[in-house]
Amino acid sequence: MSARISPPVSLTIIREEHEHLSCILESMLFFVRAIQNGQPSPDLSVFRAMLYYICQYPERVHHPKEDKFLFAKIKDRTHQLDTELDALSEQHGKGELMAHRLLTALQAYEFGGSDAFPHFHSLVEQYAHFYYAHMRMEEERILPVALQVLNEADWAVIDSAFLENRKMMDEDGQRYHYDQLFSRIISIMPVPQ
Repeated sequence: MSARISPPVSLTIIREEHEHLSCILESMLFFVRAIQNGQPSPDLSVFRAMLYYICQYPERVHHPKEDKFLFAKIKDRTHQLDTELDALSEQHGKGELMAHRLLTALQAYEFGGSDAFPHFHSLVEQYAHFYYAHMRMEEERILPVALQVLNEADWAVIDSAFLENRKMMDEDGQRYHYDQLFSRIISIMPVPQ
């Protein structure tokens, strides 16, 4: 197999989306840690916006493409990552459930008061650690093997899927909507000191 001159576009998209998710996770952690430390924090609607972003974009757009195209193609070429890929796919489903639990905990804190905060804080910390480990596994273990075992035809299919996803979102305004939501969330969050 000949060496690629540039990385597949799908890997660039995956890494960009991971960067966005990392920024959201950092903002979530900053949010609850600020509350814990008695510092001013943004309105709870900002946290709801973060959860909305996570539930709509990574859970409904990013993860299905990884499962259906990237992970499936890797499994077609090698079985050395089957256990890891199955675990990552299972985590995709678990992440959505965890996000819904976070929303419930947020509502309990919002309407139940400070007694509900420790549980909410704990769930945010668990969620962030869960997703950081998930993305680290993909980037450090899965993507390097994908670059070794997938051929040009495989990458063409994967790239097309990720590019089509972006194209479809551009046509009906969803890509702009999610980018705008992401930018709004990041701009509202105070800078960590």
